[in-house]
Amino acid sequence: MKTISKNACFGGTQGVYSHASDVCACDMTFGLFLPAEATDGPVPVLWYLSGLTCTHENAMTKAGAQAWAAEHGIALVFPDTSPRGDNVADDEAYDLGKGAGFYVNATQEPWAPHFQMWDYIAEELPALLGDSFPLDMERQGITGHSMGGHGALTLAMNLPGRFLSVSAFAPIANPTSSDWGKKQLGAYLGEDTSAWARHDATLLMAEKGFDGPVLIDQGASDQFLDLLKPEALSAAIAIKRQNGTFRMQPGYDHSYFFVSTFMEDHVAFHAEALYAG
Repeated sequence: MKTISKNACFGGTQGVYSHASDVCACDMTFGLFLPAEATDGPVPVLWYLSGLTCTHENAMTKAGAQAWAAEHGIALVFPDTSPRGDNVADDEAYDLGKGAGFYVNATQEPWAPHFQMWDYIAEELPALLGDSFPLDMERQGITGHSMGGHGALTLAMNLPGRFLSVSAFAPIANPTSSDWGKKQLGAYLGEDTSAWARHDATLLMAEKGFDGPVLIDQGASDQFLDLLKPEALSAAIAIKRQNGTFRMQPGYDHSYFFVSTFMEDHVAFHAEALYAG
């Protein structure tokens, strides 16, 4: 693992690191904020998964999460959204290929050799973090924006017991019924739609739910509402009687202005779960 940069940040440290990923067969980069409390011992972890076109850097510099994480003594992990490198397959469209990994393990060519983002986020990166930094991997929460909100919700519901809390900002909520989903799941996983279901938050909520608290914020003026399909997830939460809060925020769009506005609420929500008991 290589240290790309380290900066003092709200009494802690914002670092950027790269490492050779076995599952993605390329070098991967991630950001990690460690609060001041990490100098005294392991601290809880909050994952932030970013959306389409993003790298590790977008949320790290735009979301304003470090101030609130420092207040609660929580580490923040900012992974990349896809594999990178000259030999990694890509597409001319912004919503497929590099920057659009969709947090799945691709089974189709040309994506399968590198696009193993599920295993990277669920297995490889957590193991590396736990071995290398003062993190309490028994206390993890996860959040994300757009495609990252989709990833946060699907990981949380498919990995019971891994995360104590899950939240999302404007998640791609029902990708099996959306053009933000059908295209990517078909490309990465093939045309057998039965393989898509475990990557659809609405279907998972209806089938499994989550064994902890859920918080969803959605901008009512989001320009991508028809693609995100928040109403499907909201209905599934209600039908499942999930311990969850779904908030439609008037006037807010899909941007990081929206994310940063409600970041304080989300970090506090996770802190409550991570420090419960």
